[in-house]
Amino acid sequence: MFLEIRHLRSLQAIYETGSLAQAAERLCVTQSALSHQIKSLEHYFDVPLYLRKHKPLRLTTAGEQLLQLAQQILPQMAKAESRLRQLAGGETGRLHIAVECHSCFEWLMPTLDVYRQQWPDVEVDIRLGMSFDPVPALSRGEVDLVITSDQQNVDGIIFKPLFDFEARAVLPNNHPLCKKAYIEADDFKHETLLIYPVEQSRLDIFNKLLNPAGITPAQIRQVELTMMILQLVASHRGIAVLPDWLLSDFVARQYITSKPLSKQGMKGTLFAAVRESEIDAAYMQAFLQLSMKKPCL
Repeated sequence: MFLEIRHLRSLQAIYETGSLAQAAERLCVTQSALSHQIKSLEHYFDVPLYLRKHKPLRLTTAGEQLLQLAQQILPQMAKAESRLRQLAGGETGRLHIAVECHSCFEWLMPTLDVYRQQWPDVEVDIRLGMSFDPVPALSRGEVDLVITSDQQNVDGIIFKPLFDFEARAVLPNNHPLCKKAYIEADDFKHETLLIYPVEQSRLDIFNKLLNPAGITPAQIRQVELTMMILQLVASHRGIAVLPDWLLSDFVARQYITSKPLSKQGMKGTLFAAVRESEIDAAYMQAFLQLSMKKPCL
């Protein structure tokens, strides 16, 4: 293909300046070099591109055809070059997030509202990581960040700690268990446990407390929304287990009662898993910094 981007830039400069000398100055080339470039283009297509005896210079019909192409292509080229420079500098990119816990949405959404205002050119998307295995998807490049409490040893993946939390029992006020200093596995034996609609194998209350003790709650009810869980608890329809940061405001307003799970408490850390090759990007670091403050709702 003979036609090049430099030819389009030259025709556009000639059209806008009306002078070969001024066009050459704008393009930072000599007038003779620009003249030779246009002549070689005219020779190749065997058609004149501008009227040489007209002052200011005017494009021929063939020249105008190339000018229309230049006006379509050059702005797209400039936009692409700008985006590539931003990508190289970590100023923009893609941030597709997989979330492994339903309750995390309560703090993630306000965090993303702030982030979008500060980084409007970053493409943000969210997926609930309960319907697929998010860390292998992260390794394959299908998502860019995973919010999880399950730290793993995976080549090329960094698990950045965001904040520590404590999972606590959520009880209706005046429930008999409210008199206890902490809730044990055996206390769930006669209770309806309200959980998110996920596999029990992915919930800490089963993995860390109930299953090791061989305890199964009297009933297990799956509930989609955090606020619905809290309302059902307050209405004496069951008990639940949720992170401390989510409960603080509801406990302060005496909407529900919160108790530790076991004498030691059930504590954990929330991580952001990121590909090692992208963790230093400016847009990624900005999101991590915003996410590292423990929420208090």
